[in-house]
Amino acid sequence: MTEVRFYQLQRSSLEEVLPQLLEKTFERGQRAVVMTGSEERAEALTAHLWTYKDRRFLPHGNARDGHAARQPIWLTPEDENPNDAQVLFLTDGAVSDHVGDFALCIELFDGNDTDIVAAARRRWTTYKKAGHDLTYYQQTEGGRWEEKKGG
Repeated sequence: MTEVRFYQLQRSSLEEVLPQLLEKTFERGQRAVVMTGSEERAEALTAHLWTYKDRRFLPHGNARDGHAARQPIWLTPEDENPNDAQVLFLTDGAVSDHVGDFALCIELFDGNDTDIVAAARRRWTTYKKAGHDLTYYQQTEGGRWEEKKGG
């Protein structure tokens, strides 16, 4: 089964957390797909990954860039895996029918929006019923992530 990690963003934005997680994924030699809620969001995150750090390069692309098979990180609003990724990042409430095709799925959601939190809880239940290995991460006041293992 797929390992699914939920990150409830309460003190940091997606733009702050996503690059850090993508860096770790890339450093482990894994490929990633970042599924967004819209084409505009995919474009915005693609642009952000070029500028989030002055001295850091994180190779990535999207439909506008093309050559998906060559991209270690692919940003898309589509439920696809054109770069043969092992890690799926779900943002903006995006839902994939192919979570089980990945070794790891990371759900990033706004923990300050009750509707979004409720939707994440429903996805948690769906993943649990499917037999996936679940972990929940909550951000502490100091900005660190505290792991809470799912049952």
